[in-house]
Amino acid sequence: MEYKEIKKLMDEMGNSKLSEMEIEFEDGVKIKMKKDNEKIQPNMSGIQNLPIMQQPAIPVAQTTQEVKVNNTNIVEHKENEKSGKIVKSPMVGTFYSKSSPDSEPFVKLGSKVKKGDTLCIIEAMKLMNEIESEYDGEIVEILVKDEEMVDYGKPLFIIN
Repeated sequence: MEYKEIKKLMDEMGNSKLSEMEIEFEDGVKIKMKKDNEKIQPNMSGIQNLPIMQQPAIPVAQTTQEVKVNNTNIVEHKENEKSGKIVKSPMVGTFYSKSSPDSEPFVKLGSKVKKGDTLCIIEAMKLMNEIESEYDGEIVEILVKDEEMVDYGKPLFIIN
């Protein structure tokens, strides 16, 4: 039996519902094939030593309310007596408050911003994405630290 014929048998068995096959030819050649139908379990042994990333606990006093105005969702954030509009991360990545390590931050507490002003940069897959303000107002709180990993939808700033 030639290699091409053996290969054809293997392919046909792979596409069939057979799980095991044994063939014995007149010239004494025996071919035995068996499929392993068990599901492959991933090897998780090295994962046990990896650190687990945890989300910070949300304080009990913190509440969020979503209001619909003119078909636009505005999320208002209230913590103690602070309230305002929340700017959320549009992607997963690393938060940067300034364009380079030796430059000034884009915004600080108390900074006045207008719609379209750059608030920060989020690095995702080696791309630097400028995050712009969706609102006019004043930065009343910065909710993340420089070089912190952020998830999609994570609150970044509160603008009053």
